[in-house]
Amino acid sequence: MTLSHTMTAIEISQPGGPEVLRAATVPVPVPGHGQIVIRIAWAGVNRPDALQRAGLYAPPPSASPLPGLEASGTVVALGPNVNRWKIGDKVCALLPGGGYAEYAVTHEAHALPVPAGMALREAACLPETCFTVWSNVVMRGRLRAGERFLVHGGGSGIGTTAIQIARALGARVFTTAGSDDKVAACRALGAEQAWNYRTEDWAAKLRDEGGADLILDMVGGSYLPRNVRALADDGRLVQIAFLQGPKVELNFAEVMMRRLTITGSTLRPQSDAAKATIARQVETHVWPMIAAGRLSPVMDSEFPLADAAAAHARMESSGHTGKIVLRVEG
Repeated sequence: MTLSHTMTAIEISQPGGPEVLRAATVPVPVPGHGQIVIRIAWAGVNRPDALQRAGLYAPPPSASPLPGLEASGTVVALGPNVNRWKIGDKVCALLPGGGYAEYAVTHEAHALPVPAGMALREAACLPETCFTVWSNVVMRGRLRAGERFLVHGGGSGIGTTAIQIARALGARVFTTAGSDDKVAACRALGAEQAWNYRTEDWAAKLRDEGGADLILDMVGGSYLPRNVRALADDGRLVQIAFLQGPKVELNFAEVMMRRLTITGSTLRPQSDAAKATIARQVETHVWPMIAAGRLSPVMDSEFPLADAAAAHARMESSGHTGKIVLRVEG
């Protein structure tokens, strides 16, 4: 198949708000060793995209400067030593960047088959959230059946995915959300308790339940000391983002006396080998959850690629529940 030399993409014209996202004509990426090129049908919209747009999250040196960390579509070109995929395969993939475009390149080990019976629109929502949740909740956080698990932002893409995966693993799931409608949505997904963080003292309520064995947090700031209070003895806190900022005063005497673990990670800077390991675990453990009907993406809204700025405005309003996607084909 002969590809065009140029494509339409959404670039960040300068650091700033959603309005700095502009359509542009750029070169089609060329696959390197072990890489594939995907003709994108749908691209997921995620918080790191907005951080990059604002100038707060630089892409790795070898990555595309275009935003977009996950997509679904069709394999249209293979680099040297690609073994798993062939031209025409339907995949969803974790991307190092470049998803807001007609074509993107990624390592072949970071692509997964589209789950049977799932449309490409829904499949585009899986990679970033599933890789993030599985690697932090299970691989790093060591969640086990019967444990009490708290995820903040239960109405987000990460939150809705974490609720379902934790439930499938047999954990008791608790969550926070920013509106009564989102609280209801979290309970419908399987959360045992969901609290409106604007009106309820979630840390005290969780302590009444015995405390959390594991907390997954992307808020940071004032949540950090409250998370520590909400943990059970020997509990673990996994930090994956800092919407309120990364700095806060914290009394580590409590961490020591109660044998707490505070850890965290970010996905994008990890090595290709590390992401490949996560991909194998996701395919082995999470894809069967999808096949069994225990996990499915919660969809909020879709926007044409040209309206990426409106998609970012929707995400940053925090009015969404679940995933926002960009329609690239059609």
